[in-house]
Amino acid sequence: MAAVVGSIGRGLLRRQMSAQIQPWLTFRAVSSAPGQPPASHSYETLKVSQVREKVLHVELNRPDKRNAMNAAFWREMVECFNKIAQDSECHAVVVSGTGKLFTAGIDFLEIGQVFLTVEGDDVARKAWNLRKMIREYQESFSVLEKCPKPIIAAVHGGCIGGGVDLISACDIRYCTQDAWFQVKEVDIGLAADVGTLQRLPRIIGNQSLVNELAFTARKMMAPEAESSGLVSRVFQDKQAMLEGSFELAADIASKSPVAVQGTKINILYSRDHSVSEGLQYMATWNMSMLQTEDLVKSAQAVMEKKSPKDVVFSKL
Repeated sequence: MAAVVGSIGRGLLRRQMSAQIQPWLTFRAVSSAPGQPPASHSYETLKVSQVREKVLHVELNRPDKRNAMNAAFWREMVECFNKIAQDSECHAVVVSGTGKLFTAGIDFLEIGQVFLTVEGDDVARKAWNLRKMIREYQESFSVLEKCPKPIIAAVHGGCIGGGVDLISACDIRYCTQDAWFQVKEVDIGLAADVGTLQRLPRIIGNQSLVNELAFTARKMMAPEAESSGLVSRVFQDKQAMLEGSFELAADIASKSPVAVQGTKINILYSRDHSVSEGLQYMATWNMSMLQTEDLVKSAQAVMEKKSPKDVVFSKL
């Protein structure tokens, strides 16, 4: 790869070096200082903070309710991640839970009443309105996929019901040794309807195991979650997991946002399309994106034996 980048870079650099170096040096001199607070985020159920340069930490923040997902949560997830998607200062996100566990899932004391009292003059109209509500709730996690910034789920303790839906929409999943995962919906009389049944089979790649988890609502403990591919790393405790998650996010955030965000978009597109369609989409994507200044800067860093972290990229 380095040889390919070097070959590309030498050709590009011969044509563009004189035009590129001075603006780059100027940009380095005026780039914002690390540690500045993120754009304003004020929520009832979420806590947002900046933990590294270009890295945001979004915490599920109802510890007294075991981070159960009430009506405000579903609304605020969409608001929060739509805002993050437009935040040029953020390049990566870590999602975790406050308190004793990641989340207990849907807050049925509140949400149950919403679904039981759906408006409508007859069955058809009630069903129409109920479908609209379900689609809105699905968007609360689909927004994680639509956000072009890589999102890392950091799970400790229980990740129950809606929690599995949430992390299935994230790009990378870490957990602690005490973490466990449960597709709980059949135990409360419904089929999971906000993403688990659609995304989990593609993550685990074992339909038999997915069916077992979904039909029985049994717990999947951290070792099995790692061996099945649901999570990629297991940590001794929450603090170690968060540090590992923040370091991973910082590493991702240091790279070209054109490259990283383009990679996420194309991975998700290819997941849902044929190989041929994915290749055609990729070619169309890169016919413009290969003209980025980031390629020249990255190639120069390789030729000068510098770390990618030494390169300062323009905002996206």
